[in-house]
Amino acid sequence: MNLETDLKAVGPRIRMMMPLLTPLEARVVETVFALRTFDDETSLKEIAAEAGVSEAMVVKITKKLGFAGYREFRSAVTQYNRLPTAEMHQELSIEDTSQEIIQKVFRTSIHALEETLSIMNVEAFDRAADLIHGARNRDFYGVGGSAQIARDTSHKFLRIGVRSQVYDDSHMMLMSASLLGEGDVAIGFSHSGNTVAVIEAIQLARKNGARTIAITNYNASPLAQQSDVVLCSTAQGSPLMGENAAARIAQLNILDAVFVAVAQRDYRAAEKNLSKTMAAVTSKRKDKFL
Repeated sequence: MNLETDLKAVGPRIRMMMPLLTPLEARVVETVFALRTFDDETSLKEIAAEAGVSEAMVVKITKKLGFAGYREFRSAVTQYNRLPTAEMHQELSIEDTSQEIIQKVFRTSIHALEETLSIMNVEAFDRAADLIHGARNRDFYGVGGSAQIARDTSHKFLRIGVRSQVYDDSHMMLMSASLLGEGDVAIGFSHSGNTVAVIEAIQLARKNGARTIAITNYNASPLAQQSDVVLCSTAQGSPLMGENAAARIAQLNILDAVFVAVAQRDYRAAEKNLSKTMAAVTSKRKDKFL
């Protein structure tokens, strides 16, 4: 991994640790990222005063985030903020023109893709592909927007003959999980990783011997902690769009890559099934008459 890739991962790795911080600790981190003047000259005393906490508290937080101390934290964040991609994320405003809205929305998604790529764990990716490919049953759990991502993923897999079921109701999730066992896989989709219905279903599936995979924005979330494999997206929050919008794009790309990896594990069968499923829906296309 090169230096630039390491630097791109600084912001995402700090954001993924946020669920482990107390509200006060999180406020200190948010204070740092909100400071436009934060650089190599920003003293520990300045940050402590700005956040209204002690210098010892700031040092403790930087260590909790995985840094040796304030100086290492300051250096990493300063270099991260100088990256071209870090400038892509810009808040939307009610004064924005249509051109500015388009630019900001697209750049936010590009930013999420760049940073998600920088933190991708190839070992976890391969393990997820192996589990999905070899599973007897594949049950997907998600609610709201996450359920839509689960459905998109299920649709992709069906095209190559890899069958799965999507559940977006808490009772149905638990019923599904109660029937899973060894040789099966349950995949929980939750941006926050805090969706109770999904966590409970994944817990039950795991208790019954199924392997579990989490698709989430936070690798320290409750859902991630209950999963054998975690595939993480990363996206910065936006008051208007929320984190979910950009994270959705990143998660769909992760799952597109998983889909290709699963197909690759038995390419001949995938190619054969893809021809069958494409032929089955040809009669529904208008262009055949053109």
